[in-house]
Amino acid sequence: MTVTASPRAVALYWRAGAWRPLRSARRSGGRAVAAASRPGRSPEAGEHSDVTSPVSADAPPGAQAQDREARVRRWRFLGVWPLLAVLAVQAVLSLRLVRADTANQSEAAYLNAGHLEWAHWLHGVPVPPFGSYFSGAPVIYPPVGAAVDSLGGLVAARILSLAFMLGATALLWGAASRLFGRQAAFFSAALFALLGTTLHLGAFATNDAMALFLIALAAWCVVHAGNRGTGTGWMVAAAVALALANAAAYSSALFDLVVALLAVLTVPRASPGLAARRVGTLLIVTAALLAVGLLAGGANYRAGVKMTILTAVPGSASPLSVLANSWYWAGLLLVLAVCGVAFSWAGRAPAAQTWLLAVLTAAAVIGPLEQAHLHSVASLYRHVGLGSWFAAISAGYAVDRFICAASAGRTRALTAGACVVALIFPAGVAFSQSWSLSTNWANATSFIAIFRPLADHGSAPMLVEDPSIAEYYLPAGAQWQRWSSTRNIVLTGGTNTGNPAPAAGITGAGDPGTYARYIKEGYFSLVALNFTDTTGLDQQIVADLRRNHHYRLIEVVPYGIEIPPIGKGTYNVWRYEPTTQPTG
Repeated sequence: MTVTASPRAVALYWRAGAWRPLRSARRSGGRAVAAASRPGRSPEAGEHSDVTSPVSADAPPGAQAQDREARVRRWRFLGVWPLLAVLAVQAVLSLRLVRADTANQSEAAYLNAGHLEWAHWLHGVPVPPFGSYFSGAPVIYPPVGAAVDSLGGLVAARILSLAFMLGATALLWGAASRLFGRQAAFFSAALFALLGTTLHLGAFATNDAMALFLIALAAWCVVHAGNRGTGTGWMVAAAVALALANAAAYSSALFDLVVALLAVLTVPRASPGLAARRVGTLLIVTAALLAVGLLAGGANYRAGVKMTILTAVPGSASPLSVLANSWYWAGLLLVLAVCGVAFSWAGRAPAAQTWLLAVLTAAAVIGPLEQAHLHSVASLYRHVGLGSWFAAISAGYAVDRFICAASAGRTRALTAGACVVALIFPAGVAFSQSWSLSTNWANATSFIAIFRPLADHGSAPMLVEDPSIAEYYLPAGAQWQRWSSTRNIVLTGGTNTGNPAPAAGITGAGDPGTYARYIKEGYFSLVALNFTDTTGLDQQIVADLRRNHHYRLIEVVPYGIEIPPIGKGTYNVWRYEPTTQPTG
């Protein structure tokens, strides 16, 4: 039996969302009713017409059941293929980045920490106090990333991040579909997937993609609660996801308020009591889980939260440059999101919907404003990526309203097609932005090749500026007590000294006097400096090395990004040789 659906029926299905017609079909024996999916919006004239052709009453009961099942499968396919197309494009654009460069310092630090955590759990090997300076709990993302890294190396760890980002896009689709229909959901998902920050985070093996996915999961749970009474189960699930996101990346706590406001503004009817119960459940469970985590982590975790979040050290970037960078990455999305708020207000939509869109739009500027306050662009792209997930819902709604403003029929179809074609512009911008973000650190291939035989020969301590990359790539990285940086000296027993002053935070340079004392004693067998992050201290260390005639410069390795007309930077490698005679 051939089942057909009119263009009018398909259009109604697209705007209404998949699950409501399917639910109606099951209840009414094949006659699905397309109810309006927007909050506070009554069905338009004609939207109660059938969206599927009814089965002939003369057909046998078995044939009717088979025909209904076939129609359900067909509707399910029609509803999911646009999402699959968006995910496919996102995956292809991110996959081209997984081999773009060697590991970033943050990637190397997290993955190496994960390997050490596994060694600690399985074999009782001592580990450094990661919790005291990591910007996320070292037992959340690092072990997961390290497990995947053990199977397929850095590429596999980056593909894990891509899986998280694809999951975030799918959750965005689900949330936007429930709020504003599938047409809005398509453009929301596409606009988010075609951001340079989204593509970069999908090929960046750090905790950022996991945290974004968990925040998205929490928001999706809140929206999915819908009119299910108090929605306690959904609020608890959202709280668990939110607490895990905050533990994975402490900075994600900036968006807890956005998720809480969603819990209030998505209540299906004017019920202050219901809204209060939902948001109360969400916040209480989240706070309780985070408190338990901090107590279990002990003093190291509390110190890490304090140093990385509560007492973050301001940078040197001007607030205007921070906001300019944010605009460069997500300006178009923000403009569309603001238009969504304006369309809702001008169209006299329910106040709850307009406020909801305003909150979603405001999420896009929370991170940039915080970074502008700190005069820092260090983790700006992460905040932009998180905020864009929320703002994309409002942006998709704006495109949906723009299309629906066109006359029904051919004009509206052409308008929708033009909007789809217009996505080529953000795709092109994201293509170049994501490549720039994924290759803006030095390629370490040459340095690792030269430093490998030096580090793997012997077991004496070493001083390496930014050692996380060498620790990740070299077998000697498992002996973490050997590795000191220009921010901290690690003694053979695992204790630390030479830490930066408290006012400088965890990224400050170490104490020059302490380094001078250990160099004079010949404590380090190798010293490798690149004169980038701690330039002043590096110069002082070089002067101390020259005063100790047992240290000899043995390698000058090109390292860094080409800066015309200066050229590339270098890693200068010094070795301690007790038999070296003083030179004139």
